[in-house]
Amino acid sequence: MSLAAPGDVARVNIDRVRGNIAFASIVEIIKPSEQRIEPPCPYFGRCGGCDFQQLNYQAQLDAKVEIIRDCLHRIAGIAEPPEISIHAAPNQWHYRARANWQVDQSSGEIGYFEAGSHRVCDVEVCAVLNPKLESVLEQIRRDIREGSITNLPRDVRAAVSEDDVSVAPPVAGFLPNDVHRIFSGETYWFNADSFFQVNPDLLEAMLSAALEGEAGELAIDLYCGAGLFTLPLARRFAKVVGVEVNSHATSFARRNLAAAQLSNAEVFTTNVGDWLRNLTRPLPFVDFLLLDPPRTGAENAVIKGILELQPQRISYVSCDPATLARDLKKLIAASYQVQRISAFDMFPQTHHVESVVQLSRATTWTT
Repeated sequence: MSLAAPGDVARVNIDRVRGNIAFASIVEIIKPSEQRIEPPCPYFGRCGGCDFQQLNYQAQLDAKVEIIRDCLHRIAGIAEPPEISIHAAPNQWHYRARANWQVDQSSGEIGYFEAGSHRVCDVEVCAVLNPKLESVLEQIRRDIREGSITNLPRDVRAAVSEDDVSVAPPVAGFLPNDVHRIFSGETYWFNADSFFQVNPDLLEAMLSAALEGEAGELAIDLYCGAGLFTLPLARRFAKVVGVEVNSHATSFARRNLAAAQLSNAEVFTTNVGDWLRNLTRPLPFVDFLLLDPPRTGAENAVIKGILELQPQRISYVSCDPATLARDLKKLIAASYQVQRISAFDMFPQTHHVESVVQLSRATTWTT
């Protein structure tokens, strides 16, 4: 039930039933849960962005761990998932360093889609935005209302670093500048048109969890983006291959590798499934493979290609527990074993959670 808190006594409306699952919306809170708090955002319930603001922060963390555990049990068929430790966000508010704002081209409203619709919720202030991005949103809104922006885009993408912002398409005097951040001693350049994680506060911890103890001859980085994992992998492995379909991202990955003077990594701009499908046989021995797919998870062709490569160890970085569990089920069926699961609260005030699962290939002995 959306927008509920564990322990709420509520009158609800059953919106739809799918299989043995009923989806309901709250009509009235009769007795609020002890975990329920007053959402500070005036758009809560309308805006489709934050859906956990009604929960105190510890309840949010507990719920996210339970979401992961439920998906692993129900979808992946893992009877007893290993213990999941979740890393709390240092900042529960004003953490988002990236945003995608929707624009109603007829009314000039700008913000986020309302929950369950494509209507734009005109958000004057967003409580989870980095203050610099909040200033960008305010300036764009002012220019729209004053009529100085005549050709409104359908959406505006924005990213911020410590000292600069990148906005695409160019609007209200803002440009798609290249910006950079530094994590674990590595410098990463990117812009509003290339994916980079929304919450910089937890990136070093996530990098450490995904690459813990890894080193060897060959590592493969699938969906490598601007090279977040590619750079540290290139310091740990003799040879690294990155694959990413977004040309903006791969241009930054190559630039970041060159600036770090790392010549032992090669980045391909192509569909990940196509790259795996077209690999020359026999396949090389792969010590380690990392994949960080979009929310939809890895396509069937990608899982098939990974299983043909037979990497000794895998780190799966995921922002969706359901598609993660779906893909883990296939890997486990092919004799991979889950070693560790870590969770990272990259998206406070929402139900979304980032997970890192480390797997190793089971060794079979013959006599």
